[in-house]
Amino acid sequence: MSAQQVDLLVGGMTCASCAARIEKKLNRMPGVEATVNYATEKASVRLPDGVTVEEAIATVEATGYTAELPPPPPRPAPAGDETRGAEPHGADSGSERGEAASLRQRLIVSTVLTVPVVAMSMIPALQFTNWQWLALVLAAPVAVWGGWPFHRAAWINLRHGAATMDTLISVGVLAALGWSLYALFLGQAGMPGMTMEFALFTAPGGGADEIYLEVASAVTVFVLAGRYAESRAKRSSTAAITALLEMGASEASVLRDGVEVRMPVADLAVDDRFVVRPGEKVATDGIVVEGGSAIDASMLTGESVPLEVGPGASVVGATINVGGRLVVRATRVGADTELAAMARLVEQAQTGKAEVQRLADRVSSIFVPIVIGLSLAALVGWLLAGAGPEVAFTAAVATLIVACPCALGLATPMALLVGTARGVQLGILIKGPQILESTRRVDTIVLDKTGTVTSGRMSLAAVVPADGEAGAEVLRFAGAAEAGSEHPIAAAVTAAAAAAEAQALAGVGTGAAATLPALEDFASTQGLGVQAVVEGRLVLVGRPGWLAEQWAVELPTELAERQAELEASGGTVVAVAWDGRARGILSVTDTVKPNSAAAVAQMRALGLTPMLVTGDNERVARAVAAEVGIDLVRAGVLPSEKADVVRALQAEGRIVAMVGDGVNDAVALATADLGIAMGTGTDVAIEASDLTLVRSDLVAVVDAIRLSRGTLATIKGNLFWAFAYNVAAIPVAMLGMLNPLVAGAAMAFSSVFVVGNSLRLRRFRGIA
Repeated sequence: MSAQQVDLLVGGMTCASCAARIEKKLNRMPGVEATVNYATEKASVRLPDGVTVEEAIATVEATGYTAELPPPPPRPAPAGDETRGAEPHGADSGSERGEAASLRQRLIVSTVLTVPVVAMSMIPALQFTNWQWLALVLAAPVAVWGGWPFHRAAWINLRHGAATMDTLISVGVLAALGWSLYALFLGQAGMPGMTMEFALFTAPGGGADEIYLEVASAVTVFVLAGRYAESRAKRSSTAAITALLEMGASEASVLRDGVEVRMPVADLAVDDRFVVRPGEKVATDGIVVEGGSAIDASMLTGESVPLEVGPGASVVGATINVGGRLVVRATRVGADTELAAMARLVEQAQTGKAEVQRLADRVSSIFVPIVIGLSLAALVGWLLAGAGPEVAFTAAVATLIVACPCALGLATPMALLVGTARGVQLGILIKGPQILESTRRVDTIVLDKTGTVTSGRMSLAAVVPADGEAGAEVLRFAGAAEAGSEHPIAAAVTAAAAAAEAQALAGVGTGAAATLPALEDFASTQGLGVQAVVEGRLVLVGRPGWLAEQWAVELPTELAERQAELEASGGTVVAVAWDGRARGILSVTDTVKPNSAAAVAQMRALGLTPMLVTGDNERVARAVAAEVGIDLVRAGVLPSEKADVVRALQAEGRIVAMVGDGVNDAVALATADLGIAMGTGTDVAIEASDLTLVRSDLVAVVDAIRLSRGTLATIKGNLFWAFAYNVAAIPVAMLGMLNPLVAGAAMAFSSVFVVGNSLRLRRFRGIA
């Protein structure tokens, strides 16, 4: 038995340190190599001979978490099925939704109960007789039931000798609740007429008549809000693979004894022959055995011009037939198809992406045990000094409360909330905090061409008439002849001709509808050109070589020279002829978006080095790159090779951002340190990325990076001050001079600062 690579779904992780602990335990197994990704909740494990999957699962469970093999990937749902895509990752999607729903319920209920507790505790005018008992009734469910996920995680960590943010949250919340119960039942806080007054300092032992229920409930609500947002973000981590698989066709028309039979694609077998009509998706990878057409493979290859196919040509599943009827023999089905292989690549790229640990978790690995140790030191110190238990307990609890991460729970979620809300207004979707550090460190930005730098739509760029011919007449006859074709180039010519006709009619004020001349005897030579009779003339529109070889129509010297110039600038040239003579040439291009050149200049201003990577040919790629100001170009790159380009740049020590919009970009987006998807692209690209741009222009990329960097800087500032306020007060608390209520006030002040600092992001302005 040889070594095997398996992926395990891991449940119960609450922070990045959980993933690190599981990874450490797995790697202690003889010969095992494991990486655990907290964001995707997966462990990628290489098991040597003699170590079974069951043993790996048992190791994870012994660490205090759950593990299981992932279910089979979903198949495309039949057309019209309302459940399509409802299960983003098989059986585990239900548990993911359940976790988010549970957190949401706890958050809503806890918030409703906490608001009056905080109001009564902080506003003396609301402190009616026996108000403290109502506060207890409202706050106790929040501290116990609302905070149960943190208490449970802290208990699991304790059983395994570990401490995380959950430990500090749980201890702080329970300490605040416990001290409040002590003050209410054994101290003076339960007496009628009790009020709370703020005092920065108090005599040792003071504070026994104060309660801290607002601390216990507010901390719980703040942290629940952050965990709920995090849970929702993690649910989308596997959606890229599902979106990729669902791009495939759901049914195929299979030939059985010459009769077409509709059947699910999943039931196709190798060597089955199936029919693909115009507008339909190719059911699976295969070879054309009959017919000719143009295949739109832009979603998979990045090619803006459809590929001409005929008998013997290979086609890929999920590409679209935009021309004639095809009969295809299946060569690869199911998990062997290119689409399925790409899905595996996306999953591997996501699982292997290094997770940036949250700053709070990194600091808390040291901060938590230190605070607990200081609290115990204060307790023991006061007891040894001869002070009473009340003095010692007050100092110990005040130390815990002042260090409880109230603002820490707000630091990341609040900045993300404001930053992402501002991003939505600017058409920028930031998926989570784990990608923000990458935006700060990025130094190279890889740009896909089709649909990213360019519009992805063919359009007429130039009409060059021969000597003695009118450009309008050349375009009019070409548009009329091409009207019989479904080819994208033909569609671009026809659309331009119709628009020119409408403009001409508007200019003379006839009020007549703009229509092109009728065509007769239309015929198409696949991939080469069309012929049709228009107003009694035989019009030919196609490749210049086709006109020369098939019809003995040569381009005059001036048109041949212009053809070379237009092709050198990235255009696709077709010739127009009638009555046996060339009348002109047309250039059709995938046009560069208006803001692309300005966006590239702004990227350079941010310290980024742009690179153009595309599946198109070298000539077209160089022309586009020159137009927008990009020096580094990689052309003719296959989908899997785009990720290789990113890895090569990373191997050079570069921190790489990738911008794309097609399925062909999905693997590279997931592989890059920062993946940025154009929102006008595919669901696959969007789900595999870290940032999504609703706007389709590249200036939004610059805004996204600036906003992400600003949000990260805000989070860092929040975390610093969240610790600074509490750390500065810890010595005072240990000396027994800090009223625990003042500790709560210090946290409230630090929270106000965090909120105010985060709200500054609302003033962020985009360049566009």
